[in-house]
Amino acid sequence: MTKYLLYMVQMHLTFRRAELESLADLYNIKINLDSYDEQSPFLILDLENDKQAQNLVKRSILCKAIYEYWGEGENYDKLHENIQNGDGYEGRKLNCKSNTFKFEFESFGGNHKKTMKDKINTINQFAYLELDGEIDLKNAQDTYTLIETYDLINSHETSKMASHIYFGRLIQRSDRSAMDVFDLKKRPYKGTTSFESELSLVSCNIAQVKPGTIMYDPFAGTGSFLVAGGYYGALVMGSDIDGRMIRGKGASYDITENFKYYKMEQQFLDVMTMDFTHNSLRSNLIIDTILCDPPYGIRESIKVLGARDPTKFEGKEDIEINGEKAFLRKDYIPTKKPYSLDSLLDDILQFASERLPINGRLAFWMPTANDENVETIIPLHENLELKYDCVQEFNKWSRRLLVYINRGDEFNGPENHGTKRSTTNFRDRYFTNFN
Repeated sequence: MTKYLLYMVQMHLTFRRAELESLADLYNIKINLDSYDEQSPFLILDLENDKQAQNLVKRSILCKAIYEYWGEGENYDKLHENIQNGDGYEGRKLNCKSNTFKFEFESFGGNHKKTMKDKINTINQFAYLELDGEIDLKNAQDTYTLIETYDLINSHETSKMASHIYFGRLIQRSDRSAMDVFDLKKRPYKGTTSFESELSLVSCNIAQVKPGTIMYDPFAGTGSFLVAGGYYGALVMGSDIDGRMIRGKGASYDITENFKYYKMEQQFLDVMTMDFTHNSLRSNLIIDTILCDPPYGIRESIKVLGARDPTKFEGKEDIEINGEKAFLRKDYIPTKKPYSLDSLLDDILQFASERLPINGRLAFWMPTANDENVETIIPLHENLELKYDCVQEFNKWSRRLLVYINRGDEFNGPENHGTKRSTTNFRDRYFTNFN
């Protein structure tokens, strides 16, 4: 086994471990997270080889990079001593002796930039590595990285001297650049409900969206999750009760335009105007992954097809306009009735238990108020194992990414169908600032 240094971003902390574990499981990599510290961006892992390290990080969003771990210390003297006394030092040095190389400098805990003179002086201290290859700043075979950490003195200032230094050989950078590629500001078709690119990609990683599988978003909106799923190679399809989202703003501005823009047309199956609670997908269609952001009822109350009072519509099914059944016309607007978020979440879990293959994942976002001083009741289904509960905090409310794994009929886990999970209406509380 070889030691590797994982460098993670210090944000979305409750999502970070879930993404790491999910990617490790996706690539069948065994990792020991006993030393994982949510408050630290660094983690030393034992892996079999560089290939495992590359797979672990290559599509990660909440990691920065992974390095072959060479040593660490409170200062440069301690660092050099630790490197030279480390297990496998002579072998590593020999393997890299004639490769082209370069040095990079990273810092954590403030923006501490070194002058070129300081960088050269620091690099010269590593003469004992006997790097005989040529320096290549563009296409080096080996990139040696120094990561200096700085302590926080107060809310505006960090220490001027590094408190700890890590050194290693770069193995793989993460895929954080995808956040910029899928930035909503650059997207042709988007709306007020479009989900941000970073957490869309993270959600796909935790849900283990993978190439050649089918991913379904039953509340597709403008297709943020569909785009992210397509990026990871899945065949994506979606539905939404609001046909305006599906139709978009004309032939040139709809969900398909986003897939053309990203050159992922081959990943896009279709979207359809459909009420999820009256699902029209064939009953034997197996869906590998379900990923969605159900309507919270904020911009408008949650509604499904149907009437508050069905008796008012008795006998009106045969109404015709210009000889055509009214409900068959393209401009027909079906009646809708209010629906509770609790019931909708129960429906999602039941649908997932019927459509996902064994070990298939369901992931959805659920809003919760932070000021009620009561325990949040997470939806549970007897056939689904709740794997992750990742929380994104706002001011007086938060949203949770809940991730379930379908374990089948024999799992017989806890369930709470029909449970009222909040004593107050989330939409009402949102517009009254949770007072």
